[in-house]
Amino acid sequence: MKITNVRAYIVEPLTWTWAGETRPLRWMFVRIDTDEGITGWGEGSSFPHHGSELIGLGVLAAKEALIGEDPTNIEPLWQKLFRRYTSVGARGVTSSAVSAIDIALWDITGKAANKPVYQLLGGKMRDDIDLYANGWFEGCETPEQYAQAAQDVVLVAGHTALKLDPFPEHEDGYQSGGLSEAGSEYAADIIAAIREVVGPNHEILIDAHGRFNVPTAIRLGNRLFEESNIGWFEEPVPAESNAALKLVRDQLAAPISVGERLFTRFDFVEIFESKLADYVMPDICLAGGISEMRKIANMAEAYHVPFSPHDAQGTLQIVSGAQLCMSLPNFYRLEHSMGSIPSYNRFVTEPLDFHDGKITLPDKPGLGVEMNVDEIEKASIELEWPANLA
Repeated sequence: MKITNVRAYIVEPLTWTWAGETRPLRWMFVRIDTDEGITGWGEGSSFPHHGSELIGLGVLAAKEALIGEDPTNIEPLWQKLFRRYTSVGARGVTSSAVSAIDIALWDITGKAANKPVYQLLGGKMRDDIDLYANGWFEGCETPEQYAQAAQDVVLVAGHTALKLDPFPEHEDGYQSGGLSEAGSEYAADIIAAIREVVGPNHEILIDAHGRFNVPTAIRLGNRLFEESNIGWFEEPVPAESNAALKLVRDQLAAPISVGERLFTRFDFVEIFESKLADYVMPDICLAGGISEMRKIANMAEAYHVPFSPHDAQGTLQIVSGAQLCMSLPNFYRLEHSMGSIPSYNRFVTEPLDFHDGKITLPDKPGLGVEMNVDEIEKASIELEWPANLA
C-alpha cells in the first residue's frame, strides 16, 4: 500500500470568546489517501491566532515526503518527518504537523488490519473513557451563574469532574503575571459557589493557562486548594520556565498538572526527573500524535504519574485521544468541551457516544469513526501549498 495524496482542510465549526473578543474557532483535518482505497484522517488543530492554518501548511509542506510511502510504516515516517525540519526547530508547528499525519497513519493501519487502533496498541484496559468537562460555562459572569451552569450542564450530564479558568481573562495581557486582589476574590468566589453545588466528592480542576508569575501562582493555588479543595492547579506559570515551575512546586499545596504547551517526549524529561508535576496532560494534536503520546504516557507510568490528555479542539482530537487512553494503565481522565459536542458530531457520519460523564468508542477499525466528507468540504477551505514554494 502506498500513499497517493495528502490534503489539509480548515473548518470553522463555531465561534469562541477569547480575551473579550469573539473569534472563529478553526480546526484542521488532514486526509491521507492510498492506492488501495483506504483513507486515513487526522487532526492538527490549534487555537487561536490561525494556529490551525499554520499547521495545515506544515502538513502540506510534508506532502512530498509522504507520497509513495507505505502508510503502515508509522514509526519510520514519524522519524523522517520530525527530523526533516530540525534546522528551524522540530517542535511547535513541526511536531503539530507530524501529529496530524501520525493520527491519520494509525487510522489507515487500523483499517488495513480491520482492528481498532486501541487493539494495535495492545488492547483495551477499560470499556469506557472517563471524561472531565470543560466548555460548559459560556456566558457565565457571576459566581451564581457558574454554580447554576455546573448544576444544569455538568451534573445533569453525569460528570464527576469539571475544569475552568475562573480568573479575569488576561487582566494584564499576560505581561506582569499578576492578578489584582479583586480578581483573586472573584475567582475564589466562583470556585466556592461551584463547590457548594457539586458537593465535596466532585473534582474541580483549575486552569491558569500558564500566565502567572511565581508569587501569584503560589498565592492563588494555595488559596483555592485550602478554601475549595481543587483537584489540580494547571499550568501555574509559563511553560518556558521549568525553573519557575520548580519554585511554585516547592511552595504549592495543590497538585500540579502541566503539558499542553510541551512538545514530544523530550520536553517531558525534566518534568519527570525533577518531579515537577502530579499529572501530565500533553495534547495529541501538538505533542506528536498517537505514537508520541504513547511514549510520553509510558514515561509517566514509570514515575506513577497519571496521564490526562488536553483536549480543546475537534472531533478527531478526542477520538484519537480516547483510542490511545483505552490502552493505558495510567490513564486518569480525558478532557472534552461540552459546548463543542454538536460540532464534534457535525463532521462524523454517526454521533459520538457521550454518556454518564464518559465516552464509549465503537468497535470499528482504525479510529472507529467515518468522517462526513460532504460536511467537511462544505465547511472548509482546502489549503494549497504555493507552487512557487514547492
